[in-house]
Amino acid sequence: MSNQMTGAEAMVRMLQAHGVRHVFGLAGDTTLPFYDAMLRLDHGITHVVVRDERSATYMADGYARVTGRVGVAEGPSGGGATYILPGLIEASESSYAVLAITTDVSVGTYGKYPLTEVDQDALMRPLTKWNTVIRQAAHIPRMVRSAFRAMTTGRPGAAHLGLPYDIQHDPVDADDIRADPRLQTFPAYRQAPEPGAAEAALDAILSAKNPLIVCGGGVVIAGAMDELDRLASRLDIAVATSISGQGALADTHPDCLGVVGSNGGTNETWEMMESADLVVFMGVRAGSTTTARWEAPGPETRIVHFDADPMVIGANYRTEVGIVGDLRLSLAQLNAELDRREARGFGGAAAVAERKARKFARFRELAASTDRPIRPERVVAALMQVLPPDATLVSDPGTSCPYVSAYYQQQLPGRYFITNRAHGALGYSMSAALGAWFGRPASKTVALMGDGSFGFTVGELETICRCRAPITMIVFSNASFGWIKASQFADKGARYYNVDFDRTDHAAVAAAYGVKSWRVEDPAALEGVLRKAVTHDGPTLVDVVVQPLQDTAAPVRRWMG
Repeated sequence: MSNQMTGAEAMVRMLQAHGVRHVFGLAGDTTLPFYDAMLRLDHGITHVVVRDERSATYMADGYARVTGRVGVAEGPSGGGATYILPGLIEASESSYAVLAITTDVSVGTYGKYPLTEVDQDALMRPLTKWNTVIRQAAHIPRMVRSAFRAMTTGRPGAAHLGLPYDIQHDPVDADDIRADPRLQTFPAYRQAPEPGAAEAALDAILSAKNPLIVCGGGVVIAGAMDELDRLASRLDIAVATSISGQGALADTHPDCLGVVGSNGGTNETWEMMESADLVVFMGVRAGSTTTARWEAPGPETRIVHFDADPMVIGANYRTEVGIVGDLRLSLAQLNAELDRREARGFGGAAAVAERKARKFARFRELAASTDRPIRPERVVAALMQVLPPDATLVSDPGTSCPYVSAYYQQQLPGRYFITNRAHGALGYSMSAALGAWFGRPASKTVALMGDGSFGFTVGELETICRCRAPITMIVFSNASFGWIKASQFADKGARYYNVDFDRTDHAAVAAAYGVKSWRVEDPAALEGVLRKAVTHDGPTLVDVVVQPLQDTAAPVRRWMG
């Protein structure tokens, strides 16, 4: 008779076989066998109990972004399954491998109106790259293998496994517990572009007079930063990024222009987007934000597009050359072809330096302001003074995001700035920062959020304290849903409606959870307080009373004029 285990034990062993080291989640009635197996088995997996299933998925997302390993979240049936959704759609659209395991009511009770029944298969299908509810225990190993293969190959994305209560008790053949070790990290099974594609791309680039490379998150996901650096330096070609593409080059690289587009871009960086006669999109979908709703590139601009996903090439622009393949392999081929040719430089560094000089002259003037409430630019400038070069910044998509994207100068290539730009849900950064810290504990991790986002996720302060994570949280307090209020100011003639709420002392709230905290209203005190917060050996929070977005010079294109 073959060696057997229960379905719950098989799920734990399959996660272990795929190299999973951390799982984020919380229990429900349907989770009991799975948790019991996690308790009894020796598997080397750290389980982190969270206070909200949304947070579990965001933690898994942050973990995946800094490690290149699959992030795993779990939750119970019913409401738990619905709460776990937001992080799955964010991970899928941002091309990160996140697995959600939701336990479910027993297969034997489907259709009998049991408590917490919901059609998990239908619920998760549109939001994931791969999805199933397992209906037989014997299928567990095969379904886990399929999920990991889907998440990590091609364009990475999220997967969901439903694990009903009764099959967690049913027998599974232990001989079926196996995994492909290459699927522990992503991208796995990288595919090179077709022969001749790199040569055609280089022909087009070298024929341009004023080319611009625009990088998305795909460059960092593929680990193509060194190959991009080599290409940009050799050709002296300007490199811009989307918000998600920050880290494709270090911001301090001579050819790095910085973020372009409608959020985090500035008029100075946009000049280069408008004046380019050829734009090379690399690992970016050329969506509405990076192109300022397709304002540029214009219809006459030539386009070369590199991406692992063939669906994005030509979707928004007539494309002269499309190169489908892993970004690291594609750029390596491009560089190898460049080595065989004589090529002139394009003068990108000089053009970048001139525009950055103008952009940062204005930034320094605003950052030195002694206005009260404190200008957000002053917060960014202070962070640049107190944070180490390898700090990881995690921002919610609201108030803090455009300022950090526009002005924070990341000194290293790679994923050191994280924000959930695909769907922009509030309440992301505090949880994602904890996941990022578990994935890269040697990096000082900072979570940036508005007070609207703080209200979504405040319960995870307890999780952070329980984990003794030395995360620094900075709340940009303006007592409003600031992004929407600024939009009402710009688009609706300052007719404000239901965007304000009462001011909260976030430092006092954090202190009640056990977080060392400060409240700052005096701009002269800001840098000193931030330095204390960053160097403290436990969780810290700084509540900064900042200027409302509608009163600022936020680097958001439709507000800048």
